[in-house]
Amino acid sequence: MKRLSKAELKDFLDEKSIFYEQPKFIETDPIQIPHLFTKKQDIEISGFLTATISWGNRKSILKNAHKLMELLGNSPYDFIINHTENDFHRFEGFVHRTFNSIDLSYFVTALKHIYTKYNDMEGFFMQYQNEDNLQNAIHNFKKEFFCLPHQSRTEKHISDPNKNSAAKRINMFLRWMVRDSVAGVDFGIWKNLSPAQLSCPLDVHSGNVARKLGILKRKQNDGKALLELDTQLRSLDSNDPVKYDYALFGLGVFEKF
Repeated sequence: MKRLSKAELKDFLDEKSIFYEQPKFIETDPIQIPHLFTKKQDIEISGFLTATISWGNRKSILKNAHKLMELLGNSPYDFIINHTENDFHRFEGFVHRTFNSIDLSYFVTALKHIYTKYNDMEGFFMQYQNEDNLQNAIHNFKKEFFCLPHQSRTEKHISDPNKNSAAKRINMFLRWMVRDSVAGVDFGIWKNLSPAQLSCPLDVHSGNVARKLGILKRKQNDGKALLELDTQLRSLDSNDPVKYDYALFGLGVFEKF
């Protein structure tokens, strides 16, 4: 396609964002899992665990995320807070790609630590937020999350922006929690953080579309690419730059742009 002017690009992406940010988006997206719940902590925990395993085949992601909720008795917060190590036997055999029962057992343990110390996940991210982004908060969240004894293999399931990772999955989780729920897709249950601080969940689809539109030049989908893309999206809408995730993802996945 021909190179669009900035005004044309904004109009195009605004239109596509509105088109895709609709309740029907939920039907095929991992965000459907936290939509099973109404309690803030249940939404947080189910969203975080679902985002953690959100890579690979989408049908497999959804199947295993539903299985995860069943393993937590379909009451994630209650299980996190009240479990004992004897409950971990139920996780045996669970696997999604490289995320297995060892990882899940530690994630449950670490989440209890986070909720015990900070009351909820929002409280942690508030403490470490920067005015213009949450990448430092993600870095510190990973440090706190892995402060308990664990196998080193489990650390790969949370990315670190300070190691040049785009941290796609946790940025997607933050989008779910922070962006307004008016359109019926994201939740907006974290009232003390701003959509202006969010970063795009950069993946192969959004990255390829962004390059075709001329708003991303870097070839790797890493932390430097995320900064480049975030800068461009914030120039289009400084208050809610990550609404464009819907446009970039939708164009890539559904329109093969």
